[in-house]
Amino acid sequence: MSELQLRDLHSTEFPVPGELQDNLAITSLSKIYNWARRESMWPLLFGLACCAIEMIATAASRYDLSRFGMEVMRGSPRQSDLMIVSGTVTKKMVVPIVRLYNQMPEPKYVMAMGACASGGGPFKEGYNVVSGIDKYLPVDVYVPGCPPTPQSLLYGLISLQKKIDGQSLANMDDVPWYGVAPSEPTPIPVLGPDIIDPRQMDLIRQQAERAAAGLPYGVRELPKVIPVAPKKPSAPKPAAAPAAAVEVDPAKAERLAKREAALARKRVAEGGAPAPEEASEEAAVPAQVPAAAAPATSVEPTAPGKFDKAAMLEKIRARKANK
Repeated sequence: MSELQLRDLHSTEFPVPGELQDNLAITSLSKIYNWARRESMWPLLFGLACCAIEMIATAASRYDLSRFGMEVMRGSPRQSDLMIVSGTVTKKMVVPIVRLYNQMPEPKYVMAMGACASGGGPFKEGYNVVSGIDKYLPVDVYVPGCPPTPQSLLYGLISLQKKIDGQSLANMDDVPWYGVAPSEPTPIPVLGPDIIDPRQMDLIRQQAERAAAGLPYGVRELPKVIPVAPKKPSAPKPAAAPAAAVEVDPAKAERLAKREAALARKRVAEGGAPAPEEASEEAAVPAQVPAAAAPATSVEPTAPGKFDKAAMLEKIRARKANK
């Protein structure tokens, strides 16, 4: 079966029937095709930082990268199958990286070597650092480390070879480049005040329209404005009712007055002072005393041995008002 016939057989217009997918000729051709690509992987060196030192050490005689069929390090994207992005990818550098990736012939693969190329590393979310090359290119193998050791890089290359062995010409999802139409190039980022991915132009345009309309980012529609009814004026509070009058028992007040007078006479008798006069009827306690009219009043001090009945009556009124 010729290459042209196989291409027509696996085109999108004429898919391979199910009974022919396990055909011996197609299976053998896939193995030969994968073996040829696996054993002649020509990397494109793209050393950007300290990871490039480990990549150079891997290609030296101690680790002997050539035993895996990858000893031909190419300096041209036209002759490369694998792009090894080793190091920190800045926003200025991602533009030529994508441009060189588009110049590589199909089939082509990308390996992110190190923490910086995989996700930004210690410079993640930096003002001039891309948080992973996979935001702009399809990455096939990630090699972790800061920087990775030569053994880690060798393991990543062997993992890529295993991935190539698992591809089949009967499945167009595995070999999308082996179709009728050429593959679409990856959009090259636009470098301005900041890096812009052309694939996100629709989102950027929508966000710009929202910002012009005064909407916050991420809002798909105008916020609903709920009218708020004006508050009704509150009614004036009624004036406080006057305090009710406190009823005082005249009999009890008179008994207290007599008791205080008796105690005063006793003190006078013991001290030899003249006895106080009897209380007159005008000093009797009224039947009703308003509570508001019973504030605590200051009582002038009296001479020792002299009983002040008026001060005593004021104390009684204040005590009743407080109750």
